[in-house]
Amino acid sequence: MPTQFRELRERLLRAGIAPRHVRRYVHELSQHLADLEAEEERAGRSPTDAESAAFTRLGTNDDLAKAMIERRQFQSFSAKAPWAAFGLAPLLFLAAAYFFACLILWSGWEIFLPGASTPFVQLNGLSVLYFGTGKFLYFAAPVLIGWAIALIAARQRLKAVWPAVGCILLACFGGMAQVHTTHPVTPDVVGHISMNLVLDSSALVHSLIIVSLTVLPYLVWRLASGFSPAN
Repeated sequence: MPTQFRELRERLLRAGIAPRHVRRYVHELSQHLADLEAEEERAGRSPTDAESAAFTRLGTNDDLAKAMIERRQFQSFSAKAPWAAFGLAPLLFLAAAYFFACLILWSGWEIFLPGASTPFVQLNGLSVLYFGTGKFLYFAAPVLIGWAIALIAARQRLKAVWPAVGCILLACFGGMAQVHTTHPVTPDVVGHISMNLVLDSSALVHSLIIVSLTVLPYLVWRLASGFSPAN
């Protein structure tokens, strides 16, 4: 990819243009540039002069960038509404993940431990895998969603403010979320499972672990990109 297009791509991403639109735009410009070069070469110019003339006809980066930036429909959702993309959406995904984790725990209690007073007992066989899936979802959901936030922020060259807000919210809610079970009233009925937000010392430690695991990859990428020759 020509250096001019690399600079244009970075400029568009930093301006909030969605990556898919940037890729398509740069691809179309590359094809148009190749056509212009072919025209110049057919006119008798050398390959070097043809390339220079083609870039001149194509326009400056300012003109090419302005044509995209001024069209709001090409902006990404995270650029239009960062509060929703990095604040509301991650919490909704986290709530959905915790719902499925509790559903797995409740259904596993009914399937594998009918009549048991609690699902938190020693397990064996298929029940280990079944309950383990819910346990993994419970512990990993905040980190995985945080990584998704970091990936989106990295791909779209976003400032660290909103991704940091999203990761902190995930860490807070993920650290405070605790599952509670209620003993069944009768042996043939499964008990109730609920999830509450509890603020205590263990929640603080859990939140710090989550935010560390979530933010670290993004910080590493930011440092690496800061020292990259492309920057």
